[in-house]
Amino acid sequence: MTLKTHSTDIQAEVCLPTTDLTADIGFFTKTLNMRMDMIFPADDPSVAVFSGHGLRVRLDRGDTSAAGHIRLLTDAPWTDATLTAPGGTRVTVAPLNAPVDMPSTAHAFVVRRLADQAPWVIGRAGMHYRDLIPDRLGGSIIASHIRIPDGGPVPDMVHFHKVGFQLIFCIAGWVDVVYEDQGGPIRLHAGDCFIQPPEIRHRVLEASDGIEVIEIGVPAEHVTEIDHDMILPTPHLRPDREWQGQRFVHNVGKDADWTPARLSGFTSRDTTINAATKSVAGVNVLRKSDADAQWARHDADIHFTFVMSGGMTLEGEGQTPHTLTAGDAFVIPPGMATRYADATDDLELLEVSLPGAFKTTPQPSS
Repeated sequence: MTLKTHSTDIQAEVCLPTTDLTADIGFFTKTLNMRMDMIFPADDPSVAVFSGHGLRVRLDRGDTSAAGHIRLLTDAPWTDATLTAPGGTRVTVAPLNAPVDMPSTAHAFVVRRLADQAPWVIGRAGMHYRDLIPDRLGGSIIASHIRIPDGGPVPDMVHFHKVGFQLIFCIAGWVDVVYEDQGGPIRLHAGDCFIQPPEIRHRVLEASDGIEVIEIGVPAEHVTEIDHDMILPTPHLRPDREWQGQRFVHNVGKDADWTPARLSGFTSRDTTINAATKSVAGVNVLRKSDADAQWARHDADIHFTFVMSGGMTLEGEGQTPHTLTAGDAFVIPPGMATRYADATDDLELLEVSLPGAFKTTPQPSS
C-alpha cells in the first residue's frame, strides 16, 4: 500500500504510553502549550490526542511499551531543557536554529597517503568518500576526497549544510551544480573551486566520468538538511549576497595570476576565498619556483594540504621525512617547523588554512 503523505485526510500520530493520563493532559496542554484534539472514552478516558509544534501525539493508557521521548525544537524560551511528563514521556527542548558547534582544534601532525589504501565508503547520493584526516583534529575539520566513478545525472536534492566553512575543489573531471541566487547551473572544472557559504541552498546536477573533488567542512560533524520547498535556480541573481558574512565564490583556475608564495621556493594563486569569507579561511594553490625551499613555521589554527600532482619530501622537526605523491594529504600544527624539499617540476599543492590570514616565519634550520 502506498501512503499519500501530503493528503489532507491523513494525519500521522506519534503513539506514546502513559501511566497517568489525567496529569498528562495538564502537562501537554499547559506546560508544552499543545492543543488537545481528542479524548475517549468520556466516562474513564484512556486515550488523548494532542497537537502542536508540528507534532501530533497520541497518549494511550493501555500501551505497555517503554516510555517515549519527544524532542521539541523551538525559538521560545523554556526554563528547563529536559522535562518528564507525569505519565513517563521524556521531553527534550532544543533551539530551533542552534548555532554551529565549533570544537577546539586538537592539533596534530598528520600524513595520509593514498598508497596506504584508506577505505572508500559510499556516502550521500552514491558518492565515494575517502577520509583525509582520520582523527579530524578533535572534530574541528573534515577533509574528504570524493569521487563519482560513473558520470551522468546525480540523484541529489536541494539541500544545505549548517557549517562554519565549506570548500569544494575539483581535481579531476567536471561537475554541474546550481546554487541559490547565483543563476543557472555552474560547471566546475579541474582546478576550479566553490566556497559554499553556510546554509546556501544547492543541488548537484551532473558529473563527468571519473569526477574527483576535495571537500573541506568545518566543523567535522555538521548537519545537512533537505529543502523540499525551494526550486533551483531561483529567479534572482544576487552575486554579492552574504550568508552569515560569507559570499559564494566560483574561482576559475585557468584565469588565475601567480605570485610569490608565503613559502620560499613556491609560487601561489589566491582563490579569493580569504576575502569572501572575511578571513574565516584561505585557499591557495602552490607550485614550485626556481628558489630554494626553506624551513618555516606558521601560526594558523588549521593548516591542511593536499598533493594534486607531482611529488615532494615533507620534512618536519622531530619527524621522519615523508615522500609524498599525488593523492596524499597532510596537516601541519601551528609552531612546527617544516620544509617542502625535493619538489618535482609538476608539483601542485592545494593549501587550506583557518583563519585565512596567518603568519609564516622562516627558520634557518630544522
